[in-house]
Amino acid sequence: MTTHRPLFGVYPGGVSGDDSGELASGPPDDPDRVTEALDRLQGRPDRPFLVRAYTAFDDTTRLGGPHATAAPEDAARYAVRGRRLDLVAQYRSAAGDVDGYCRFVRELVEQYGAVTSTLQVTEEPNDTGNPVLDGYYPSVREAIVRGVSAAKERARELGYDELRVGFNTTPLFGPSASFVAELTALGGPAFATELDYVGLDFFPDVFRPVAASGLASAVAGLLRHHRDAVLASAGLGHLPLHITEHGWPTGEERPPRRQAEVVETVVRAVAELAEPLRLSGYTHFALRDADSSRTGLFHRFGLTTDDYTPKPAFETYRALIDRHG
Repeated sequence: MTTHRPLFGVYPGGVSGDDSGELASGPPDDPDRVTEALDRLQGRPDRPFLVRAYTAFDDTTRLGGPHATAAPEDAARYAVRGRRLDLVAQYRSAAGDVDGYCRFVRELVEQYGAVTSTLQVTEEPNDTGNPVLDGYYPSVREAIVRGVSAAKERARELGYDELRVGFNTTPLFGPSASFVAELTALGGPAFATELDYVGLDFFPDVFRPVAASGLASAVAGLLRHHRDAVLASAGLGHLPLHITEHGWPTGEERPPRRQAEVVETVVRAVAELAEPLRLSGYTHFALRDADSSRTGLFHRFGLTTDDYTPKPAFETYRALIDRHG
């Protein structure tokens, strides 16, 4: 009997979007320290490991040339020794330029396909109220449907047969749970066929408190809900589900030891449910704090401080990857 083992990864930058449409940032990344931390988390150079990176299309994007990753900068330098990119192609066109976005996605496949494992088309497209997230922009559903097709077509043309293409959302409840079904209705059978996975960004006990004693069951319940009520009901129950972002910030009344406990609880739940719920992987957000001197919620998501001093959660995550990866 084979055991289904999830693929692990991390976003190695510090910059993060906040809930006001701004970016939480601080000291610049130190590529040497990032590489050292990635080596430690990965454990063995032959162990598959994802490096999450973000780039964006907007109405100022120049098509036809190379497209730099915004966070972290020059992410491809970290896709070595068995590590590959989990590349997020954000859609931020106020003009609703889906044609331009599709060209952008094709160019990303050309530029990064050789070092990319997963290409995520848009970021949190169900969130309509925050300009750092893609649901804020017009025609985002069309951008997903056509962007997935464009990426898959270009990957086939270039022989990148193992490049997996998908999209993600945050947890979907109530009326918002129809978001994925609306996508599949818009895209039709061809869209469902082209998709390789669906991602989920979730942050239990960050924006709404969850008792420590109930965290494991809350995580399991949420993942089952997403599998059954969101994906299966939209005709996508056959697809792998990847945890594309999860984290828990430290700060006032948020002790580092508790962060380690949250990481342990959530990752163990993902590993235990990987087979029955077809969970393909887990990516932690983020490697380092944006700015450890700031008290804001979005400045301290890191497994390390902004000078790469490990918090207890760093070693917890490293050990979990070694055990379950």
